[in-house]
Amino acid sequence: MSTKKENNEKKNFALGPENYKLLAIGFAIIIIGFLLMMGGKSTSPDKFSENIFSFRRITLAPIVVLAGFVFEIWAIMKRPKDAGKE
Repeated sequence: MSTKKENNEKKNFALGPENYKLLAIGFAIIIIGFLLMMGGKSTSPDKFSENIFSFRRITLAPIVVLAGFVFEIWAIMKRPKDAGKE
């Protein structure tokens, strides 16, 4: 009898499977934000490129990364659906 109870206790993780899926989605959002920051380099080292100051790199990408981190925090804090059924 005690081994059955121990097996059930081992299966109770701090986060549920849904939380891990949400964490993966949040991680993907963060990666997309960093990919949006890429580029804008100059063709030659003697010339300055104004492309580094584009809306995508200065405004959009940091907002996407920040949204990804907020999503990650929400994914961690979200209570699994079966947590209250004890």
